[in-house]
Amino acid sequence: MAVSRREKNSQSTVRGSRIAIAIGIGVVAGCIFAFFFPNGFLSSNPPRRLSKSSLQEDLSLCESPEKINMLKTDIMRVSEKNAELKKQVRELNDKLRLAELGKDHAREQFMVLSEPHKAGPFGTVKGLRTNPTVLPDESVNPRLAKILAEVAVGKELIVALANSNVKGMLEVWFTSIKKVGIRNYLVVALDDAIVDFCKSNDVSVYKRDPDEVVDSLGKIGGNHAVSGLKFRILREFLQLGYSVLLSDVDIVFLQNPFDHLYRDSDVESMTDGHNNMTAYGYNDVFDEPAMGWARYAHTMRIWVYNSGFFYIRPTIPSIELLDRVADRMAHQANVWDQAVFNEELYYPSHPGYIGLHAAKRTMDFYLFMNSKVLFKTVRKDANLKKLKPVIVHINYHPDKLSRMLAVIEFYVNGKQDALDSFPDGSA
Repeated sequence: MAVSRREKNSQSTVRGSRIAIAIGIGVVAGCIFAFFFPNGFLSSNPPRRLSKSSLQEDLSLCESPEKINMLKTDIMRVSEKNAELKKQVRELNDKLRLAELGKDHAREQFMVLSEPHKAGPFGTVKGLRTNPTVLPDESVNPRLAKILAEVAVGKELIVALANSNVKGMLEVWFTSIKKVGIRNYLVVALDDAIVDFCKSNDVSVYKRDPDEVVDSLGKIGGNHAVSGLKFRILREFLQLGYSVLLSDVDIVFLQNPFDHLYRDSDVESMTDGHNNMTAYGYNDVFDEPAMGWARYAHTMRIWVYNSGFFYIRPTIPSIELLDRVADRMAHQANVWDQAVFNEELYYPSHPGYIGLHAAKRTMDFYLFMNSKVLFKTVRKDANLKKLKPVIVHINYHPDKLSRMLAVIEFYVNGKQDALDSFPDGSA
């Protein structure tokens, strides 16, 4: 039977209404379930209501002492790491700057020696004379490292050893240093009395940790015994990367010595020589008539370096020098530290002996003046009397304190006859 168009339209309308109603019921049911079961049917955790008490509980957990301590520990650890990284960056920047500017002669030498080079034209070839410095090792003596970081200027300082036997000279020594305006100096005290004396006079002082050998010699030893100790003690200064201007206490400072150093050698020392020949070396002819035609033998001579005043850089040859001298002083009887000091510096390699490969420089004997030069020559010469030395070392005379005071009267206070009453030599 045929179906009219109106009946078809009526059936389509009823079917569409049913679908719309079903969709509506589904949406409403979903909303209801979503409202009452926000976590789903299978969730094991009941819905949590954000009440005021629950919020306070969460905050209290965050602010617990354990949590705070953990956070503080983390912050400290990160801060320390950051500080260490900053230190490493600064060190790398310093090394890079030195390399770029070419100011570190030791680095330059290392670079030159690392590969072979062709010799230049005649008269243009110059060898490098500066050995590289050692890598500082603060673990050697952390306490001393801290002191040196505060006292030293430009990684260098004046160092003197003293015990109570030289208290009077020590006072003249550091008083002259202060008057010149030198800040980078340190007294290595060999007994407690010197520690107290230095502290009461606002003098930088350092006393080593207990050492049986050093303590026994340092407290009761005379000048030579104390002088021998310095080679053992100075080693730590060099290992820490500092250049040291070692000074005996029988020295008067009249200018800043750091303004007159060359710093191109391992050791830069004052001389016991009293003129150009004896101070800087000369060809001495030895005459042996029995040899006939070959009676004249030429020799090279130089007067010794003074082991009571020298500048030493932190290099491997310098440390080897200190070790050699200290070892011989400890194991050989009746030896003088100054003689050993010069023998190790000058003796060449020969069968059964390996010489020290250290660069050395002799200081100007009019600037770094010994007492023989002063009392035998300078005070008697009108022109030389006008010169002002950097230091005067009373090394040739036993009446040290009185001559030190006279030096101050002459050069500092301008008393022209202050030196006249003393003999050239010792009485």
